[in-house]
Amino acid sequence: MPAVAGSIRNWYYTFHYHEKNGYPLKLVSCETVVFSSKGKNVPFIFSDEKLRELNLGDEIPANSPIRFSRRLLKYINRRGSWMMKRMMTCLLMLCLLCSFSFAGGESVPIPDIQLRAMKIPQNEAMNHLRRMGTGLNLGNTFDAVGGPWIKNHMEIEKAWTGFYTTRDLIESVAKAGFGFIRIPVSWHDHVDSEFRIAPEWLDRVQEVADWALEAGLYVIINTHHDNEPAYYYPDSAHLESSRAYLSAIWRQMAERFRDYDDRLMLESLNEPRLKDTPYEWNFNAKSAECRDSAEVINALNQLFVDTVRATGGNNATRYLCVPGYDGAPPQTANGIFTLPQDSADNRIIVSAHAYVPYDFALKLDGGREFSWDNAAQREDILGNIDVLYNTYLSRGIPAIMDECGCLDHDGNLRARVEWCAGYAAAAQSRGLPIAWWDNGALHTKGENFAIFNRSTGELLFPEIVDAMMKYRLPAPAEDE
Repeated sequence: MPAVAGSIRNWYYTFHYHEKNGYPLKLVSCETVVFSSKGKNVPFIFSDEKLRELNLGDEIPANSPIRFSRRLLKYINRRGSWMMKRMMTCLLMLCLLCSFSFAGGESVPIPDIQLRAMKIPQNEAMNHLRRMGTGLNLGNTFDAVGGPWIKNHMEIEKAWTGFYTTRDLIESVAKAGFGFIRIPVSWHDHVDSEFRIAPEWLDRVQEVADWALEAGLYVIINTHHDNEPAYYYPDSAHLESSRAYLSAIWRQMAERFRDYDDRLMLESLNEPRLKDTPYEWNFNAKSAECRDSAEVINALNQLFVDTVRATGGNNATRYLCVPGYDGAPPQTANGIFTLPQDSADNRIIVSAHAYVPYDFALKLDGGREFSWDNAAQREDILGNIDVLYNTYLSRGIPAIMDECGCLDHDGNLRARVEWCAGYAAAAQSRGLPIAWWDNGALHTKGENFAIFNRSTGELLFPEIVDAMMKYRLPAPAEDE
């Protein structure tokens, strides 16, 4: 992807082409320089009809004239002509990129995946899954955690993406065809010593959930990055402290949403695991530590169900989601995981995550190619989905894959579209809802899963969404 970057001492700018109509430039990073004794900052400035500062996330139309402010030019002149030459060279490169024409683009076809529809018992829980359809995660948002740079805990919502969630974004998700949104939430930065959640944080989570419901989406709210010894940790040594923290959080979540209808679901934990140990992502059934952790997760899931049900109202029959160890499908069928006992009939949904094949879907330096005709890649997807189908869905017990996706490997859109088509088709044939992990990340050195622009709500990769929607679960016959 074309990009230009320049630097002058501690002043930096980086632009990238945005993969959408007109190929506008987007500011990825910017730092300013102090140039006078008054300590004023000089940001990069571009002009259209008038000068204005360019902030992170702003987009520049390809035909926009770009220039530096006079204050900055004076500063550069004072620093010497070599700096001026360097700056002007970078500016010339940028202007040339802006004038480059990217008319049209390669069409990415959606593969026709033919799979036999597996037998799925008909009951209300299965109809609930069909109504959910295909989902999206609002990742790296309410699940972000604080740091020393955070001045107010409410700023954490934008700490990892740079943007607060808007109603426009939520409505764009619904308009794109998604049926549900998962709102991961980390709570520990927003509680006092008694684990009382700050009202303004709970209000904000509720506000975004309300936007989603008003847009016609189903909603899942969970506890996310709270898997720390100070809050909860799934081993016997931390069981009592984990029970104290989680029961307090779950009770407050349940009380806030007690009167909401079945379209809102609560989820106990996110990928519970022995963090910072050799077993974090490698469950070993022969390990005493792993078996102990799996048993503790069973106990915590049971506590979750009991705590939510005790709050009454619509929580008495609300659909509740529970994962196994580290959220992996095989750990919901490892001989240790058990469904919680429940006073409501068939209202427990088994939740799981599978970014497979790992080398393509999640590994940063992994392969950038995927083909449904590649037997090993295909069977990795089918194998994980079949665990949930064979153990739960085929028996009429609801299950969801509420995190999945494949990261961007330097613009490998065609391979990603084929992955989406294959993954969604496999899930559809087995009655399994899936939810793409959108973490808001684009053009970074990390995991780039964003398919929506968090600033504007614009859908950036319609081909990816079209592939998932082509194979979304059909609505129940009674709803047609």
